[in-house]
Amino acid sequence: MSNVLCTICARGGSKGVKNKNIKHLNGKPLIAYTIEQAKDSGLFDHIVISTDSDDIASIAIKYGAEVFFKRSPGMASDTAGKLDVIRDAFIRSETHYQKRYDYLIDLDATAPLRSVDDIKHAYAQLLRDKNDNLITAMPSRRSPYFNLVEIDPTGKVTLSKKLDSHVMRRQDAPCSYDMNASIYIWNRETILNCNTLFLEKTGLYVMPEERSIDIDTEIDFSFVEFLMRKKHAEK
Repeated sequence: MSNVLCTICARGGSKGVKNKNIKHLNGKPLIAYTIEQAKDSGLFDHIVISTDSDDIASIAIKYGAEVFFKRSPGMASDTAGKLDVIRDAFIRSETHYQKRYDYLIDLDATAPLRSVDDIKHAYAQLLRDKNDNLITAMPSRRSPYFNLVEIDPTGKVTLSKKLDSHVMRRQDAPCSYDMNASIYIWNRETILNCNTLFLEKTGLYVMPEERSIDIDTEIDFSFVEFLMRKKHAEK
């Protein structure tokens, strides 16, 4: 049986939505949804929060997560890389629990629409395909081969990616995906030694758009709240 650690990284200094990680969404703090999904998955004996905020820590503990350290100011700045923050939590957890973890699953607190099955199926896919790490995404609305453009230094507008033959319909373009910042998984060696998400053996778990919204703005927050209420009304 593999040992799997769950981390949830939630700093206090969010800008797009003030205090978004603990802002109430349909009656519960935003971070509570992710903690409850992690618990309901049955995959973890420890769900560790990495935060610089006492308020976030207090609410996370109330909902069943663990906070045994406070993130350093350098790890909580706008310029801190998320991979460094997650690795820091992983190393601290192995030391704190005196346990070697085979896998790390990081769940983003700003993606509350994921399902428990998404977590379990993404992990099963990583094991099945023997990936070093795995990211989640949804089918993209725009295609770099058809209607995503760039402007070069001379001001010329071009497609982001080109094929040998011109794509006349979006349906004929190669499949592309938008990362949805929902679930990240690594094996132990990869999280400790690699500094990029994209490796030779990176897996992709595809989720539908309705479970892929990452809350970054007030509009995102309102839309997620609307979807949650709509789903509840349909039950």
